Amino acid sequence: MDTSVFTPHNDLEKLLAEVHQGTVEVEDFVSRLLAGEQIFMPVKDEKHAIAGFQLSTKAQPLVIEDDEGTQILVLFTSPERAKPFAEMFPDFKGGLLVEFPWILRRIGGGFPVSINPGWDVGIDFDAETVAQLIGSLPEESPN
Repeated sequence: MDTSVFTPHNDLEKLLAEVHQGTVEVEDFVSRLLAGEQIFMPVKDEKHAIAGFQLSTKAQPLVIEDDEGTQILVLFTSPERAKPFAEMFPDFKGGLLVEFPWILRRIGGGFPVSINPGWDVGIDFDAETVAQLIGSLPEESPN
């Protein structure tokens, strides 16, 4: 996949590009994510007679394994950013655009996360960091 040119598609991508340029601190990017910035999570495409409808209420996110066998949740800063990577996983054609804290609350515990894998402008969080981020979230208010 050609990921040599990174043109930001939204404010979150601009901020991440600034992190890579060294003009913004990683903590500022993380703060924006935790404040409820939306992120794209590829999910498994279930075959359904009506295109665009999912059969189950539980989305199966895209999880890959590294060389050591560690499972990593894959996320992207925009749906467009996911397209080249998702081509390698044909069952993951759809996705959800959701707030980052929503994802953290649902993965539970420390689970490594990779944002924009395959792109030069991305960020990875190890399991320990993810656990710390989850612990820093405010209590979820009941709906």
